[in-house]
Amino acid sequence: MYLIGKIKVTPVLPSKIQRLKDIAYNLWWSWNSEAVDLFREIDLKLWEKTGKNPVRFLQEVNLKTLEDKIADKEFYKRYNSVIEKFDKYMNNTDTWFNKTYPEKANHRIAYFSAEYGLSEVLPIYSGGLGILSGDHCKSASDLGIPFTAIGLFYKQGYFKQRINREGWQETEYRHLDPNYLPIMPVYLSDGREALISVDLPGRKVYVKIWQVKIGRVSLYLMDTDIEQNQPYDRELTSRLYGGNEETRIQQEILLGIGGLRVLDALNIKATVYHMNEGHSAFLGLELIRKLIQEKGLLFREALEAVSSCTIFTTHTPVPAGNDVFPFEMIDTYFNNFWNDLGISRHEFMNLGFKIADHQNFNMTVLALSVAGRRNGVSKLHGAVTRNMFRNIWPNIPEDEIPISSITNGIHTMTWLSPDFKAIYRKYVNPSFDEKIWDSNMWENVSAIPDEELWYTHCTLKLKMIMYLREKIKEQRKANGEPYNRIKEAETLLDPNVLTIGFARRFATYKRANLIFRNFARIQKILNNPAMPIQIIFAGKAHPADYPAQEVIKNISDIARQEGFNGKVIIVENYNMTTARYLVQGVDIWLNNPRRPLEASGTSGQKAGINGVINFSILDGWWCEGYDGKNGWAIGMEASYDNEYYQDEMDSESIYEILENEIIPLYYRKDQNGIPSDWIKVMKESIKTITPNFSTHRMVQDYTREMYIPSIERVEKIVSSDYKLVKDIASWKNNIEKNWSQVSIYAEKSLNSLKEHSMISGQSAEITALVRLGELSPEDVKVEIYYGEIAENNTLINPVSYEMQLSETTSDGISVYKCNISIFEGGEYGYTFRVIPYNTELINKFDTGLVKWVV
Repeated sequence: MYLIGKIKVTPVLPSKIQRLKDIAYNLWWSWNSEAVDLFREIDLKLWEKTGKNPVRFLQEVNLKTLEDKIADKEFYKRYNSVIEKFDKYMNNTDTWFNKTYPEKANHRIAYFSAEYGLSEVLPIYSGGLGILSGDHCKSASDLGIPFTAIGLFYKQGYFKQRINREGWQETEYRHLDPNYLPIMPVYLSDGREALISVDLPGRKVYVKIWQVKIGRVSLYLMDTDIEQNQPYDRELTSRLYGGNEETRIQQEILLGIGGLRVLDALNIKATVYHMNEGHSAFLGLELIRKLIQEKGLLFREALEAVSSCTIFTTHTPVPAGNDVFPFEMIDTYFNNFWNDLGISRHEFMNLGFKIADHQNFNMTVLALSVAGRRNGVSKLHGAVTRNMFRNIWPNIPEDEIPISSITNGIHTMTWLSPDFKAIYRKYVNPSFDEKIWDSNMWENVSAIPDEELWYTHCTLKLKMIMYLREKIKEQRKANGEPYNRIKEAETLLDPNVLTIGFARRFATYKRANLIFRNFARIQKILNNPAMPIQIIFAGKAHPADYPAQEVIKNISDIARQEGFNGKVIIVENYNMTTARYLVQGVDIWLNNPRRPLEASGTSGQKAGINGVINFSILDGWWCEGYDGKNGWAIGMEASYDNEYYQDEMDSESIYEILENEIIPLYYRKDQNGIPSDWIKVMKESIKTITPNFSTHRMVQDYTREMYIPSIERVEKIVSSDYKLVKDIASWKNNIEKNWSQVSIYAEKSLNSLKEHSMISGQSAEITALVRLGELSPEDVKVEIYYGEIAENNTLINPVSYEMQLSETTSDGISVYKCNISIFEGGEYGYTFRVIPYNTELINKFDTGLVKWVV
């Protein structure tokens, strides 16, 4: 054997099509199919071979092939059209943000997330959180939001999944070569490579910065795999959600603290910081530390300033999704940090401590403690989150805890098939993508001819089946299965059969195998000769989640059994490519998590915009999306204490709706083979889901409800030279010091407040006597809190109403009065409360203090 060396040949793009490189290095192409078509047309075989990666494609394409394409006038015309569209997009200043908030154009939002699902060629995502982050960035670009994203560059990405011959998940990690990715190193103005450093126990860790262009938005990724670091530190950013607890805390220090230093190194001045999930919560501590050092603020003053500029979005109620670290570990990594903040260790630990958390530092609690604006990702999830973290605000009614909700959406143009894009341009609006959120516009879906809609759906379904057949064939080959099993894959799945898709991250609460709970019944449903069905499963289980891996094994075993073989398939290595085929090709999208554990879920939204109908538990976004005509709801809008009973009830609901509604409707077709009644549901689904569940709507909501109010508050703080936060911190200190003196007096009868009788519609005067001690009436609001009395002596849908100061007696009693009117008869309960009040509070319960009548 002899030695060989490598000769790397990189084609030089002819000048006439030089701009293809600009397209390749900007993920704008990932949601503009015309750009993708250019690469496909040059060399389809090479496009597939390079994993549909335009950067690698341009590195390997034959120069002669490129020259031939330049000579093709039609191709060159399409090339120029794409370049013109790209340049117009990149240079457009007439964006939604600039038109709506022209005076805020000089501000910037910095967005921190542990993962980003932008394209399958950059696999630094694991599931819904990453896809949401990627879609958020794309919509921020489309809407012209001044937006910069921060993350980590995982050189091994998330794992590649294999399902072996026995049905068990196996994990593979592959090294990502930056040379082949749409990613570029960042250089400073003097030509040096941009580096930052972060202190970890006993050492400095150096970080290289990469830039990913997402339309008009830049994402900066941190990478420790550089020669300045020790070998173990070079591995720090190698895997997403890999390693142990030590790896996790180090990655989160890099994300939060290192991420802020990246912004500083690149001279990016952010006004607002958005923490997407608790992984980046250490950012808040670093912001506080900087303000203390640079502005001379005290801790409470700096915390007030940071609360004004930070937003926190939590994405899961599942405990495993909320990172916790033992106090001893926090001592190791932050043992000098509380000194920098001017607080004690106890005060520092309290920032991340939740009652009953067993001496653990909770990153979600830290983010909730630091951020001034907080939200869940659906209305139901907002309520669930308020319940989960009610201990942080122990005296505040649960529905008034200051955690709001903004329901997740999807980046429509990323997930919408080119076929449906063409239909929508033809019948809905030629420029529908410029105002996706316009519900009135989507009423035009009714004008789409049933035949055309159905033909398009059937075409996409067949494309999906051809793709899945090839994947299953390769899967079986790799597992060394017999020839007949490999050959069988070539005819798997019938395009004329009702097809259900279930694809998402495998976690036990998502109950992937719930449909098999009554084995005999589902077998009968699957094999009805007149109206059969088939089911496709896909999804990864976390490598450490053995119960979820057992679910994959269970479904794999079922798929091989008689009566299920060929009717049930499970596809390995679920990624964005497979997701697109599935959400565009199946007939029904099944989702049956254990309510209320699905914070939002967005896969059903991706399916809905492509005419696929949702069949889902009323959890997450579907509680808001379902209207009785646009799909089907599994079970009831209720939560259960008994999981066995919940599973039993929900599985029965699945079978009944399949047998009595879904299957008969699908197979009821006219003489032309068109299921007109089914298409009515498809159209209703498209009309209701597309405008309401896009990230365009979602990012507009964040802008209106979070970003702009935060910007305006920061402007006030800076214009006052931080006097505003100093005054608020001083005021809060005074409130806390004197709060114990506040008490409410009221006439009592038999351990309850005075009973009033009134006729519906008339008003009654209610009086409360309040002793404020050292506080003044200007420091508080006194409210009556009333609602209908439930059987357990609690209030149903209570409301609060501000009372007015009537007089102050000589012995210091403040008399508050109000008149209330109730128009519906019944028995109502009322009580009184005092809350601190300052016009500069971020929210009503900013202090967490409230005094009730006792």
